[in-house]
Amino acid sequence: MSNKLGNTGLAFTRVWHHIDLAEDTRTLGRLSSQIAIALIGKHKPVGHPTQDLGDYVVVSNCQYLRVTGNKMQQKTYWHHTTKPGTGKAIPMEKIVKDFGYGEIIKRAVSRMLPKNKHRASRLRRLKVFDGSENPYRQNFIAWADQKPVVDQRMKDLLERKRVLEEYNERMAKRN
Repeated sequence: MSNKLGNTGLAFTRVWHHIDLAEDTRTLGRLSSQIAIALIGKHKPVGHPTQDLGDYVVVSNCQYLRVTGNKMQQKTYWHHTTKPGTGKAIPMEKIVKDFGYGEIIKRAVSRMLPKNKHRASRLRRLKVFDGSENPYRQNFIAWADQKPVVDQRMKDLLERKRVLEEYNERMAKRN
């Protein structure tokens, strides 16, 4: 007999989350930690460290990324080979100029993920775009904390649909 009850099968499905940085007020670190949690799957009731149950995350409008203080000029990313004397410090400004703001988010999330065999596949599920257009719009589902907003929009949609049906009925009676 299975010990899984109810709709736990839904917990195993990969969901698409959308983060629009033009509307989001979180800074880089807080945003990256939430993205890492979604990629790992810790927000799901069936999460387990040996399984990769994470979701897809799409981040758009990366040019609106918020960082505190003078991190754009002062924060450096270290890169080196294993040979002595090959260490390089690259400032955040140069990475943004060369690769875009999406690279900053990818690096921050990458460093928040566990260093194990699932890391590469989790990072492949992170999609970042500097603009608002992306090819994944049809897949989006809202974050859990956006449920009241989604419920209100659904209520408004149903109300508009009801009004439209009443209008169509009145017009049909007229003819």
